[in-house]
Amino acid sequence: MRINEEVRQALAEGRPVVALESTIVAHGMPRPTNIETALAVESIIRNEGVIPASVGLINGEIVCGLTQEELTFLAYADDVVKAQERDLARASFLGKSGATTVGATLFVANHFGIPVHVTGGIGGVAPDFSDTLDISADLLAIQKYACITVASGTKAFMDVKATLEYLETIGAPVAVWSQKAFPWFYSRDSGVAMEWSVNDPTEIAKAFLADQELRGPSGMLLGVPLPEADALPEHQTQALIEEALARASSEGINGKRLTPYLLSAIYEISEGASLVANVALIKNNAYVGAQVARALSDSS
Repeated sequence: MRINEEVRQALAEGRPVVALESTIVAHGMPRPTNIETALAVESIIRNEGVIPASVGLINGEIVCGLTQEELTFLAYADDVVKAQERDLARASFLGKSGATTVGATLFVANHFGIPVHVTGGIGGVAPDFSDTLDISADLLAIQKYACITVASGTKAFMDVKATLEYLETIGAPVAVWSQKAFPWFYSRDSGVAMEWSVNDPTEIAKAFLADQELRGPSGMLLGVPLPEADALPEHQTQALIEEALARASSEGINGKRLTPYLLSAIYEISEGASLVANVALIKNNAYVGAQVARALSDSS
């Protein structure tokens, strides 16, 4: 593993740092929106006085704090693997370059002591769980590693209710930013009401620290709805999901290929509206995540 010197120094000095996953760069958005968004997200975090630490693999080296050149490489290379936590060692000794998922990023962030992680949407319980037993490894990582994950809920095509039930089962606290409803990625309201709504990053920070003291190292999830101006109406999101899932079923798409396929299909069906929402939500998550990182640094 290699840590960027700027990130290492910030951590040594107790300054706030936010970890960022890289699948959004390599597999989540079309070019050049992918790299433009990644760099904009890092800029938003820096403008809040926080150091960004994008995570990925470069020729077998696991990197915490990718440079702009390394991010650009991952954005344009055609043979970038999608690396879950279980894949990191194998991809490393094979000399692969890869984009890290939420779970893999949390592993690396935890290794270096970064307590806040920002992403777009997490994986979840798949809509075809009864046939595939597909539950994203992201969920176990969110609970296992001592990090606050800031996301706009699950990817919209996941089973939101089942995902939240699973997070409760494994003991992962879940809060929602500025509203009662759990967010729905492209839309603000998934239809699932939550007990814990928060408007103050200090509350999240202090709750996280109290949880570490009480239960030991563990993580939590903060669901952040995207801004109203960029959100798709809930009925539109539902229609997009249904059509995209139907296409995937007819083509036999499943497993690792399902999420990138559905994101691409939804982009096509929505005529680009989903990408506008996706970009808006990750930028907003970066802003909120930076505030949480600052509050956590001040509270530690």
